[in-house]
Amino acid sequence: MQDNNNNQNQINIELSEEIADGIYSNLAIISHSHSEFVLDFVRLMPNVPKAKVKSRIVLTPQHAKRLLKALADNVNKFENQFGVVIDNEPHGFPPMSFNTPTAQA
Repeated sequence: MQDNNNNQNQINIELSEEIADGIYSNLAIISHSHSEFVLDFVRLMPNVPKAKVKSRIVLTPQHAKRLLKALADNVNKFENQFGVVIDNEPHGFPPMSFNTPTAQA
């Protein structure tokens, strides 16, 4: 017997070939307003003075928090499988002050 609740919670997600290739980014710039978070994914290249935003994602604050939890969960799963191999120390990246809004409580 099939559970109708499980069928109602499933969604069909289509992934086009172009999007499936992905976009490489080695820097994310995050800014926010009271109603949205903006994630700009940037590609910095060695010896190139200008970097380009390759993708921009706009999220509600609620979805941004769910994304934060999902990323933390996946990093934990990754480290449980492969060990703690992710280094948090910056290696030659520019200072992280991009004149974005400061969080306020």
